[in-house]
Amino acid sequence: MNSKLDRKFYNRDTIEVAKDLLGKLLVYQVDNKKLIGKIVETEAYMGPIDKAAHSYGGKRTPRVEVMYGKPGVAYIYLIYGMYNCFNVVTREEGRPEAVLVRALEPVEGLDEMALNRFKKPYNELNKKQIKNLTNGPGKLCMAFNIDRSLNKEDLCENKIFIKKQEFEEKFDIIHSKRIGIDYAEEAKDYLWRFYIKGNEYVSVK
Repeated sequence: MNSKLDRKFYNRDTIEVAKDLLGKLLVYQVDNKKLIGKIVETEAYMGPIDKAAHSYGGKRTPRVEVMYGKPGVAYIYLIYGMYNCFNVVTREEGRPEAVLVRALEPVEGLDEMALNRFKKPYNELNKKQIKNLTNGPGKLCMAFNIDRSLNKEDLCENKIFIKKQEFEEKFDIIHSKRIGIDYAEEAKDYLWRFYIKGNEYVSVK
């Protein structure tokens, strides 16, 4: 059984995709290494109608062009000039919406994640470092070594993708305001951030 999410999964309402990504597994396979993390927090960005979205008002630049393409593709950009953020493009071509993956719970490849983040193996991390391994968009990209070379990567292929867990997990979903978008006027108050209730790897409770 192929548990990898297909194009049809991503080609849906962006808010529904953002919620349905919770509990799924992000898998990155490179150099014979496999890193896996459970998605525990996401944010929906609703394109031209959303003042917090890069494509607000139909803005179309080389950076955001990937969002105008097919769904199920990675959109990776830099914030503060130093941190990468990993997003998945949703909806049909020409409708530039995406979901930001804000936090992961580490599942497999913990030593590699720890080396990428803190330059030491997982068993040498203190409690604070363990909690901070992947509990934010920039942190998870550092732990997984995700950078802009993966921008436009097809998530329906085999290098980096998202799949279902073997057994469906039951959890409650919290809806809240998105983080770090105070400039977005009324859009800053939209409850388009979603996270798994009680998960310790959520970035902001």
